[in-house]
Amino acid sequence: MAIGMVKFIFVFLLSTSLFAQDNSALTGVLNYDSKIALENSPVELKPENNESVRKSPLLAGLLSAALPGAGEFYVGDYWKSFIFVGIEAAAITFKVLYDQKGDDQTVIFEDYAHQHWSVERYAQWSVANAERINPDIFSQHDNSILQVFENGAVNWDRLNSLERAIGNYYSHTLERFGEQQYYEMIGKYPQFNPGWDDFDESKYPDGMYDYTNGPDSDPVTDKFEHYSGLRGEANDFYNVASKAVIVIIVNHIASIVDAAISANSFNKRVEISSDIQKVNFGYRNDYIQRLNLKISF
Repeated sequence: MAIGMVKFIFVFLLSTSLFAQDNSALTGVLNYDSKIALENSPVELKPENNESVRKSPLLAGLLSAALPGAGEFYVGDYWKSFIFVGIEAAAITFKVLYDQKGDDQTVIFEDYAHQHWSVERYAQWSVANAERINPDIFSQHDNSILQVFENGAVNWDRLNSLERAIGNYYSHTLERFGEQQYYEMIGKYPQFNPGWDDFDESKYPDGMYDYTNGPDSDPVTDKFEHYSGLRGEANDFYNVASKAVIVIIVNHIASIVDAAISANSFNKRVEISSDIQKVNFGYRNDYIQRLNLKISF
């Protein structure tokens, strides 16, 4: 009884709708009009849009090139995105912190050098001991090679000429004051040992301090050693910062490759398409949009 009543109401509504749109097609008889309404209510499917929603490997790679993890976020691999972002943040933090530590330590060892190493003291020693270190120096040069002071100050060009003329364990020419190499040389090469203020000439009668690059070499001073340690700490800090830069570069490359691969894998796994279903209900057209999702594992 209830089912019959529903059918009656359904047919009645159809008839009313059809009659309102085109009453010339209806007879006014319920049985005939119901048949006409049903015959003129076909359902057909007309695709309007069937393009798959895909992830671009190129776009994913470009996003990760700008910010590691961004490409993975775009693809939907959120946990990998957080890992790449975390590595990037940690590496940048280490880079900044250890660069600052290196800069602070550089100030410390440079101040120590200014207080305890003197180019004048080193130049005086070199002039006084040039012939002892290289007995043949005056066979190749005249006495003017020893004139490294000008108006009470060291003439750097003349000092460098003397260093080259001495040779032997004078393996380097001193870089200008304030240059990075200046600070490296005075705490790295034993030829600069006499420039430190704790160099005790009384330990070397007749200026016989020598460095033969072997087990019998005279030792460098304590301040030379201490200064070398201070510079070493600065270099250690900068090395950590340099390794952080390497991590940043590798993290970018790894994220770019992973994002592109992930996008390609996503496209193979997931296909999303949409279409429009057109429903001719009596003499009225209705359109229903459908979303289709296909996931492959």
